[in-house]
Amino acid sequence: MGKVKLGVYICHCGININSTVDVEKLTRFAATLPQVTVAKNYIYLCSDPGQELIKNDIKQQGLNRIVVASCSPRMHEPTFRNVLRAAGLNPYCLEVANIREHCSWVHEDREQATLKAQGLLASAVAKARLLEPLEEKEVAVIPTALVIGGGIAGIQAALEIADKGFKVYLVEKEPSIGGHMMQLDKTFPTLDCSACILTPKMSDVGNHPNIELLTYSEVTDVKGYIGNFKVTIKKKPRYIIEDKCNACGTCASYCPVEMPDEFNMNLSKTKCLYIPFPQAVPARYVINPAYCRYTLRRECKQCEPVCKDLKAIDLKQKETFIEIDVGTIVVATGFDTFDPRLKPELGYGLYPNVITGLEFERLSSASGPTLGDIIINGKKPQNVVFVQCVGSRDKTLGNEYCSRVCCMYTAKQAHLVKDKIPDARVTVFYIDVRAFGKGFEEFYDRVKEEGIVYRRGNVSEVFKRGDTLIVRTEDTLLGHPVEVEADLVVLAVGMVPRIDSGAIAKLLKLSQSPDRFLYEAHPKLRPMDTASDGVFLAGCCQGPKDIPDTVAQACGAASRASTPLAQGKVKTEAMVSYADERTCRGCELCVEVCPYEAIELRTIERDGHLLQVAHVNEVICKGCGQCVAACLCGAMQQKSFTDEQMLSMIAALGERYE
Repeated sequence: MGKVKLGVYICHCGININSTVDVEKLTRFAATLPQVTVAKNYIYLCSDPGQELIKNDIKQQGLNRIVVASCSPRMHEPTFRNVLRAAGLNPYCLEVANIREHCSWVHEDREQATLKAQGLLASAVAKARLLEPLEEKEVAVIPTALVIGGGIAGIQAALEIADKGFKVYLVEKEPSIGGHMMQLDKTFPTLDCSACILTPKMSDVGNHPNIELLTYSEVTDVKGYIGNFKVTIKKKPRYIIEDKCNACGTCASYCPVEMPDEFNMNLSKTKCLYIPFPQAVPARYVINPAYCRYTLRRECKQCEPVCKDLKAIDLKQKETFIEIDVGTIVVATGFDTFDPRLKPELGYGLYPNVITGLEFERLSSASGPTLGDIIINGKKPQNVVFVQCVGSRDKTLGNEYCSRVCCMYTAKQAHLVKDKIPDARVTVFYIDVRAFGKGFEEFYDRVKEEGIVYRRGNVSEVFKRGDTLIVRTEDTLLGHPVEVEADLVVLAVGMVPRIDSGAIAKLLKLSQSPDRFLYEAHPKLRPMDTASDGVFLAGCCQGPKDIPDTVAQACGAASRASTPLAQGKVKTEAMVSYADERTCRGCELCVEVCPYEAIELRTIERDGHLLQVAHVNEVICKGCGQCVAACLCGAMQQKSFTDEQMLSMIAALGERYE
């Protein structure tokens, strides 16, 4: 590109930066740096006038390197790359110095913050002088999507993508889709029947010509990159031939083995040859091998002869593996509920009338074990206590986050108690009530008007005195201890990441946030994206949320996943690693540390000898730099972060602080 002509642009960011960093002084300093042709500042560089300022200078003054001193590059680097692209300059001839998060937001002393900003700016200019234009590669996209998880998020995402005309594989590890939403009785704040809302969507999935439903299946391996993922799926044996089963239930009536009913939260029994729930999709029976006498000991085959006409039972089925090729992936693996046994002081598992909120849902549901009657120990409870924030907002457990749904589902359940047992005394112990959604505050007010008592206090203990449960707490508004008798205690357990979240993250090369949920690319600007291109998040795998927010995010994730499918091709990351074949000695350290499996050894001829050297698949590489750090001979480098560029930045900083 010939002689370097550098433009430096410093943003006030309103008063975000200017209140702590002397922007005018920083601009004058920038003008003194080597090869800087233009140094300007503007109140909001990310605004249209700010972008036009940079575009005009590139065109009129022939600038070929740009440094922007503003906020985090994670926030606006794509914006300024597009500015360079629009002005006819390679977008990778840009360097961003973060003087907001690194200076103005963390310092109070204006002089010291300005001095630090000068150092950051000098190092950015030093690097920018050595930047080289980079080219993005284009790869073709397979017009098919994979959705992992068949709860409401996965169902919505699959339908949205399929309705756009693309084939979708929907993989669910349970025998039926539906997830936790199917276990609920009513939904807040409208008190709609949960199953009535969800069942039509489940049927739509089962009947959609563009959706291939793979239940009782798990994703075991994912290779490739955006547009070209190769996915291995394990199909567990149902011991039922799905195409032949008509869900008549005759086989189940002859099955002699009972087991806890997981759908009903183990509050009832079901046969080990079972259908998960009446509205299951697919409506096919399954045999649980952990309880079946035949799969355990080859002792029983009573179900087989009663299905002699359809011959749908196959007790010799084995697990099978299939491979599919997809262009994009939506992760909608959901959540687990907090295990209150980790709070033994609350008596869960010790007293049968201490239950979780999800267990209450099954008791209250017309399809539940008591057909909708709230019955504990054979009778309707007269004193019901709800305990909120169980497993959420608790630093002792490492769950500092709010689960968002507990306040409102407690209000809903308290209403249901009053509706079904009008003379019951209902008390809710809460820390804070968070009624943040549409219609939530109004519903909360309605519940209080129904005679339900809200008492502020963090419950310290649930114990038995004689035949009665006692809930002990401190009323933090009145400032004295309280003991309340209870026939039924309902623990409002929060959401926690699925137990297999770590395995899912490893499989898809994703990160986990400090709360252990899957990590989005940006909490505000890219909440559905991940660090792995082509992989998107939907629902509670990304963090706690209620049904409307889950559906909204699923629609967003589906839209993001459909875009590459519609375009037919995508551009890949340009700032990737590369190997210098002249110095590589083929030690394989880079191959071992690469988390994306983007590096392999290739045979080349050097000086008449055949040698093994590293080769980077630039389409798969994400530019994380681990290979560069591991390389012992300096053969691995990363574009835009070469050793020469990094050392120049260090030298510039050293000059400032000598």
